[in-house]
Amino acid sequence: MSGKITLAAVLISAVLLAGCAVVLIGAGVGAGAYTYVKGELTRSYAADYNRTLKVCTEIIKDLGQPIVEKTTDGAQTTIQTTRKDGTPQTIKVVILSPDRTQVAVRTGVVGYWKKDISMQFQEFVFQRLQK
Repeated sequence: MSGKITLAAVLISAVLLAGCAVVLIGAGVGAGAYTYVKGELTRSYAADYNRTLKVCTEIIKDLGQPIVEKTTDGAQTTIQTTRKDGTPQTIKVVILSPDRTQVAVRTGVVGYWKKDISMQFQEFVFQRLQK
């Protein structure tokens, strides 16, 4: 019983700390957990930065989306792209540790975020990193 209480406390804390965040739990805590804050859907992966960045870039290419801008500061790369329907999309790949990265996807414009499209992109990343 205390395990359920602890999990509930952690989830409530995450929501409170993230402001108006919505935490979606997939296949267990950590491995499939998303955080959705102000239009940005974030998920962490057990994969190194270079591999994760390569997978994200390949998905963008496979979807036929042009890269409008790509910036990096050594710990994070941000890719601006446009979907075929003209919707802007931003993907950020961040180093969390040598073998763990975080991917944040924002699809749409302020007030008209497309969470379902961002979630689909995250699922593509997850599937490719499993190979």
